[in-house]
Amino acid sequence: MTVPMRIAVFLLLLANLLLFVWTQGYLGGSTNPDARRVEEQLLPERLRIVARDEPPPPAEKQTVPAAAAAPAPVATRPPAESCQRWNDLAGTDADQIEQLLGERFAAFKATRRTLGEITGYWVFIPPLASREEANKKTAELQELGVREYFIVPSSGSSPLAISLGTYRNEEAARTRLEALRAKGVRSARVGARKSKSALSTLDIRGPATQAEALRQAIVALLPKAAAEDCQTAGEATP
Repeated sequence: MTVPMRIAVFLLLLANLLLFVWTQGYLGGSTNPDARRVEEQLLPERLRIVARDEPPPPAEKQTVPAAAAAPAPVATRPPAESCQRWNDLAGTDADQIEQLLGERFAAFKATRRTLGEITGYWVFIPPLASREEANKKTAELQELGVREYFIVPSSGSSPLAISLGTYRNEEAARTRLEALRAKGVRSARVGARKSKSALSTLDIRGPATQAEALRQAIVALLPKAAAEDCQTAGEATP
């Protein structure tokens, strides 16, 4: 073999050797891209192929356990209510009971009605704010030709009202009212007159759990007073 031929064979062997060394990475690089990806994987032994060319199955819908659901609201009943009716009370007695409620039984509410015997009717102008207003109104009456009137004293049942006449029956009172209106008196009206011995009735409503304690407290305050149930009395308080 000639020298040039030997040199060519040597160079060919050297080139093959260098190519082998380079492909094995001994020279710091590799032409195999898959080999580099394998080197860059983190924990490749834990990878798992779930599907090929198919979308992954949908995740199962999570359901909230029945125990974790919000509890249904519990319906609550309103507390039971009592109603006591105290009849035939003098005005001062009714005042004492109302004061007792305010001081010791604030949960109870009282409805007061005053009853009295009608003794007649009167034509009147409702109570005015002051004596000066009453005097001004009487001056207007005189200008309209009204001479019969009377200013109720401040201590009366209708203080500073102006009485224009009292009558035994309602028909006579209304006849007087029409005559006054014909003269131009517009603020007059007809009302019933009741006896001074008017009595009051108290309907007291509140929690049934305290009803007996209230009844005993009222009896201790007014030994002659007696109560009845508002429903059995045949009339409910509105």
